Amino acid sequence: GYLSADPARAAVWRHRLQDAAPDAVARVGLSWAGNPRHGNDHRRSIPLATLAPLTDLGHIQFVALQREIPARDRARAKTMATLLDVSAALNDFGETAAAIDAVDLVIGVDSAVVHLAGAMGKPTWVMTPRPADWRWLQERTDSPWYRSSRLFRQPRAGDWASVVDAVAGALAAAFKPA
Repeated sequence: GYLSADPARAAVWRHRLQDAAPDAVARVGLSWAGNPRHGNDHRRSIPLATLAPLTDLGHIQFVALQREIPARDRARAKTMATLLDVSAALNDFGETAAAIDAVDLVIGVDSAVVHLAGAMGKPTWVMTPRPADWRWLQERTDSPWYRSSRLFRQPRAGDWASVVDAVAGALAAAFKPA
């Protein structure tokens, strides 16, 4: 990566996440919604409920890397035992970078969070819509911009269920319970 987090801030985040879920096999940052004013947001952002196959993996701690939890998702976020909402603490990109530094993996839709994680060299799984933004090119599972990124593409426009199922399978394979 060519960007890095402040080491002191990252250490605070590592302790915070460890204290929140000491038995977690892995810590995974989640970003499911971008800026609602973005012209393509209706294609790239997804409801938090769509990610249930991921967050149901009880041995993984998920960290909401949303600067703000979308209104439609707030009630759901409060009921997800494996999701830690840290949105109130993500007041700038420096703090977001420190939180990213403290997780093992970032999973998200095409938003600033996945670009920041990719620029940091953090393993990042990007869920892309069909058609995807030009930056993700076509028919690839990797990115020339961020070597640590893996792309999960919609097979058909609007088909997030297939993408989430593929991510859930890869996640279960990567982080097995002890």
